[in-house]
Amino acid sequence: MCAKPVLWMPRRLSDATIERARRDYELILNEADTPGTAEEIVAMSARVDAMIPCHSEHFTAEVAAGLDPRLKIIANHSVGVDHCDLAALKARGVVVTNTPDVLSDATAELAMLLMLGAARHAVAGDRLVRTGAWDSWSPSFMVGKQVTGARLGIVGMGRVGRAMAQKARGFGMEIHYFNRSPLDPDMAQGATYHATLETLLPQSDFLSLHCPASPETTDLMNARTFAMLPDWAVLVNAARGALVDEAALIAALDAGKLAAAGLDCFKTEPGGNPAFAGYDNIFMLPHIGSATTQTRDAMGYRALDNLDAFFAGGEPRDLV
Repeated sequence: MCAKPVLWMPRRLSDATIERARRDYELILNEADTPGTAEEIVAMSARVDAMIPCHSEHFTAEVAAGLDPRLKIIANHSVGVDHCDLAALKARGVVVTNTPDVLSDATAELAMLLMLGAARHAVAGDRLVRTGAWDSWSPSFMVGKQVTGARLGIVGMGRVGRAMAQKARGFGMEIHYFNRSPLDPDMAQGATYHATLETLLPQSDFLSLHCPASPETTDLMNARTFAMLPDWAVLVNAARGALVDEAALIAALDAGKLAAAGLDCFKTEPGGNPAFAGYDNIFMLPHIGSATTQTRDAMGYRALDNLDAFFAGGEPRDLV
């Protein structure tokens, strides 16, 4: 009987994922559930055949150069792979996969929450009631920005972007999008395509970011691009913190250019940007776009599916 491949999980994934992994692999699980350091990743590569890391484990070129030849595959528990130097890992002969499809709806749900919470003063309103400070009312009290019928600009019309558009249609929103190429009509579902960000932004009462982080998209939203939005627009970012110049975001809020922002990701994670805490019109969550039981089980299973295919001698479904 062949020995089972040895698998390292540096983070504690869902119970269902761990149970299946223990059944099919010799599992080394970090019960402390702390991010794997560069030193731990390199050391563990001599002990295991596979890893299922999260976005918290960084496979830089330096880390890749130190990997032991025993490590054959990194099956990411994430869609984004900007924490991996793909070229360096490929040069070491390491296969890399991700988990697309399964978290689109959960992430789009959270983006809708961010959009609605930012538009309707969720932070200030919750604080007012929670602290017992709500002691009056008037027609001018906490008047927010209406979502229904507004124009929604989506940057990146991939799986999550399309799921966001589908949910926004339930609010009667007019969908505009910027993508590398226009979608087929059956996928666009009437959304208006913009070949450039410069034509999308003036049409975006609400702007939702759903593109990957890359050198080309770093600080995509900056002083110049914020200025192109309609006055009193709302920014939503449930993708990656690298997409937003945070100092420019604060400046746009201070100037009244932006009415509010809903953020699930930040330049620095964990922790976020301490300067944002002084702004009730920034509605923030701690990067939990995929954090539903159903989705976390599906992500773990998708990563294991990729490992199963690889160790069976086939090609993993989600090669990147």
